[in-house]
Amino acid sequence: MAVAIVYFVQGVLGLARLAVSFYLKDDLHLDPAETAVISGFSSLPWLIKPIYGFISDSIPLFGYRRRSYLILSGFLGALSWSLMATVVNSKYGAAFSILLGSLSVAFSDVVVDSMVVERARGESQSTSGSLQSLCWGSSAFGGIVSAYFSGSLVDTYGVRFVFGVTAFLPLMTSAVAVLVNEHRLTPGEHAISVSGSGFVETSTQHIRQLWTSVKQPNIFLPTLFIFFWQATPHSDSAMFFFTTNKLGFTPEFLGRVKLVTSIASLLGVGIYNYFLKAVHLRKIFLVTTIIGSALGMTQVLLVTGLNRQLGISDEWFSIGDSLIITVLGQAAFMPVLVLAAKLCPPGMEATLFATLMSISNAGSVTGGLVGAGLTKLFGVTRESFGNLPLLIIICNLSSLLPLPLLGLLPKETADSDDEETKHS
Repeated sequence: MAVAIVYFVQGVLGLARLAVSFYLKDDLHLDPAETAVISGFSSLPWLIKPIYGFISDSIPLFGYRRRSYLILSGFLGALSWSLMATVVNSKYGAAFSILLGSLSVAFSDVVVDSMVVERARGESQSTSGSLQSLCWGSSAFGGIVSAYFSGSLVDTYGVRFVFGVTAFLPLMTSAVAVLVNEHRLTPGEHAISVSGSGFVETSTQHIRQLWTSVKQPNIFLPTLFIFFWQATPHSDSAMFFFTTNKLGFTPEFLGRVKLVTSIASLLGVGIYNYFLKAVHLRKIFLVTTIIGSALGMTQVLLVTGLNRQLGISDEWFSIGDSLIITVLGQAAFMPVLVLAAKLCPPGMEATLFATLMSISNAGSVTGGLVGAGLTKLFGVTRESFGNLPLLIIICNLSSLLPLPLLGLLPKETADSDDEETKHS
């Protein structure tokens, strides 16, 4: 219950995403470049997640390694959005408040991930997949709720009201922390953990254990695959400018698309949970990558206007395209989480899982930078989209490049029990 609610809060915090965009654009009158800088600045806490895992694993707070940090994260998130709702009136204040909110979500994400890993360790791939499906299904459901209300609340009550409502949501994380089943350390154990040579020894031990774990081939090689799989370039930024500047999609319509993709994300989790969680990881990555690359090419139809010749409007084509690609993308991403969880050894759950997820995030950032470089190389700007079809084709073909590295993944990852059931 605690895990599901924390992930639900992560999803429902998207309620303020549209409000933030309008606040930066209309209230602070920032240009797109400054808005992008603040957005990038706010993502920094997600790139240093291992630090939060190290803190959670090594430094108990008030006798707890998980519960206390969930409570603290909830209060920090409430503070950040309260500042946005009341006193923030500058781009620097907005950047600081958004950063605090991002830090709150990132820290709670690490803590709750460690709880999932502790439950998943030693379990079958099917059980581990069910846990990950619970997490991301809860987040997707929260995204659906927030996407439905975000646009109408901004239109009716304004951005400050939305920030104020959002400030109450992180407190749900603090409230459900009491549901976490965790043994409280005694004062003596607590003192040894956080002070003097005991803390230094524990810290050194964790760092050595992390390095020992990461350099093992059975962990390093799959992690290398995850990085390259995430690092392939994409054309999302160019497509956003095309749909808004060329096709004239309004923020209200893009909000509806966000609602559809949130539902699609939940559907993708369900497809993985019911049909794919017992399938070998290599097979899942192979099939979803090939199908995803092919489906991604359909964006060329939208850019060239062929969809209109087929009698499909730009709006309906965009919704359908986003729906299918999101379902497949979510179903393809679930094995990454399952693989990362199963790689974690006992005692390093939060730190190592956070490290693996940070490497995955670093791959995504790399893919975004490579995509930006290709966008500039092909001369795709806010007004010029002549080479956008070529950019889309190259980005989608590049997603096939990591497939020769599938051999880096473990051979046996499906459930032996499930295999026995199939044979029987």
